[in-house]
Parts: sequence; structure tokens; C-alpha cells
Amino acid sequence: MSTPRRLLLVNGPNLNLLGIREPDVYGHDTLADVEALVERTAAESGYEVRAVQSNHEGVLIDAIHAARTDCAAIVINPGGLTHTSVVLRDALSGVALPVAEVHISDVMARESFRHHSYVADVAVVHVVGRGVAGYADATRELLSTLDG
Repeated sequence: MSTPRRLLLVNGPNLNLLGIREPDVYGHDTLADVEALVERTAAESGYEVRAVQSNHEGVLIDAIHAARTDCAAIVINPGGLTHTSVVLRDALSGVALPVAEVHISDVMARESFRHHSYVADVAVVHVVGRGVAGYADATRELLSTLDG
């Protein structure tokens, strides 16, 4: 059986407000802009993208679990769940797919509670503080681990 040529793009809580919420921190691009950017970037390597965003942890976990059957890897910005969710980390670990963790802002330059990531140890790619363009960087870096 061949490896699926699909990525799961996961965006956590409050990322549906991109372009509206704190534009001085997150910029003016919308979630739709992010999804289109990842789709274009993945298509460069012959991959398609399934995108999910939710403000509910269980919805994200269900999407991650489902990815194990038809996705090659996961690009995730867990939002605030980065710093709080052991179960999200366990879901990523449990599906055993390569993971790219991306954050729009430089979380290490922000409040101290944002300095710890539960996702960091299960991710093979980390892109932090590069704005929305970081999603494209993370996608390319992740795909290079698959096709390299």
C-alpha cells in the first residue's frame, strides 16, 4: 500500500479569529488565507490538505485520530492548547505520524506561560515566530522529511 499524499492541517482554539484577533501579534491574514497557503505549498510536492480548526479539544483529537488512516503527516498550530494539553500531545504521539508544530508569534518572547510546549517532543519540525509564512516553511520542512 502506498503512503497517502495528504496532510492534515490542524488549527486550535481562537485561530478562527485570525485577521481580527490581536493583529499586532498575529497579523491580518485570515484562517482561510492560512489554509490556502498550506494547500498551495503542499501541492508543490504533490500533496493535498485536509484542514480542521476547532475551539474544542475533542474535535481536534478526533481529527488527529482519523488522520492515521489517510494522511502522511500533520501540520499543527495548537494555539493555547500547546501549553496545556497533554491529551492533544498524546493523540499526536499515538497516531505515529510526523508532526510539524507551527506558531505565528514568537511564543518564547511572550508571557512565561507560553514558553512550554507539550507538542514539542513529538514534533519533528518546529517553526515559531515567522508569521503566517511559517505555515509554508513548516509544510516544506515536514514534506522534506517525507520525500527526502
